[in-house]
Amino acid sequence: MERKWKKNLIIGAVSIGLLTAGILTYNKVMYQKSTTNTLINNAENYELNNTNLVGVYIQEGEDYTKTDTIPEEGYTLNQEKSYCKVNDSNIDATISYDAETKTLSVSPLTTKGTKCYLYFDEQKMQAADIILADKTISTARNGAITGTLTTNTTGTVYSVADDWGTSYVYAGAPTDNWVQFAGYYWRIIRINGDGSIRLIYNGTGTSTQIQTSAFNSTHTDNMYVGYMYQNNQVHGLTTDSTIKIELDEWYEENLQSHADKISTEAGFCGDRQPSTSNTTSNGSGGTGSTITYYGAYIRLVTNKAPTFDCQNSSDLYTVASSSQGNKVLDYPIGLITADEVAYAGGVGGQNNNGYYLYTNSNYWTMSPYSVNAGGYAYVFNVRPLGGLDGNGGVTIARGVRPVINLKANTKFQGSGTIDSPFEIVA
Repeated sequence: MERKWKKNLIIGAVSIGLLTAGILTYNKVMYQKSTTNTLINNAENYELNNTNLVGVYIQEGEDYTKTDTIPEEGYTLNQEKSYCKVNDSNIDATISYDAETKTLSVSPLTTKGTKCYLYFDEQKMQAADIILADKTISTARNGAITGTLTTNTTGTVYSVADDWGTSYVYAGAPTDNWVQFAGYYWRIIRINGDGSIRLIYNGTGTSTQIQTSAFNSTHTDNMYVGYMYQNNQVHGLTTDSTIKIELDEWYEENLQSHADKISTEAGFCGDRQPSTSNTTSNGSGGTGSTITYYGAYIRLVTNKAPTFDCQNSSDLYTVASSSQGNKVLDYPIGLITADEVAYAGGVGGQNNNGYYLYTNSNYWTMSPYSVNAGGYAYVFNVRPLGGLDGNGGVTIARGVRPVINLKANTKFQGSGTIDSPFEIVA
């Protein structure tokens, strides 16, 4: 199923039509008519500059300024503040303005000499509204995903359920998910269900990763698949992984001064749901050198069915102020998940150099893969040819691409292309 999002913009106009005979019931019109006006549905139409019917005020900061024209865009009628008067006395009237037809309605309007005062507020467009304006929303990424996606998907996002509600995901090869923030380029992974915007680092033009790093410095135990870990604990959280330390240091140096724009509510899922079976999750394993297949392995290798549902709150890495997750992060930064790569078009065992997450480099995800018979810990990574992979252990140096979430109330300008990326406005 597909549907179009309409731009949530208020379009003004100089002329105002006063509609319906029921609303406008004058026996004799006392206002001066424009020579170009016509009679529609027994309602007289007037040009704003030819009558004294309305006063128009637009918001500028905390104040309102009188103007001669209704604003073209970026404003919406404040119905509570707007009012009508007759002979200096307020009347009880309902006022509405249709931006598409450029029509003002006042009901009831029964007395000559009525004058209305219209107040227009600045329309605060959140980033999600700007991104989704005129997008095609598709459900095609729900269910099993068995093949890569390389199609130019500019203008399309995919709706998928997440822990918050509905997430809107970029997949394939879009050209409209570029963001410039904190001096770097980023690509939008998805709009989270809470309205925050999930980004993956895309560099400054010379590299798409901040550095290379091992995921952990040791591999001989299940605990080393964790972004944080604890000895003999499946979901332990006492010790930082090697890659978390690297990301925290980079955040301190590069993003700390932009922290007011970064969501501290959204988290990062490092799903450690264990299983001693590679076909069905049975909840066993996950400690010591026990052969274990983790949640993303069952979903993506066996069933080819990604999800945004983080199975255990201890594996949803969040900062202390978040209302969900484990609340143990020092900073709101993490890595992409293998499920997000799968939704975008990356599939295990299949090359894909045609989707937006392809970088011609090997880089880490946050999703545990398995611990094999030799007690060697593996975490999913994206291969240089674009496919998802779990081969090679956690001690191998691979690319680090930070992931952050911009706050839901972020305001954007731009079109999302590389030449006109989305940028935050105050």
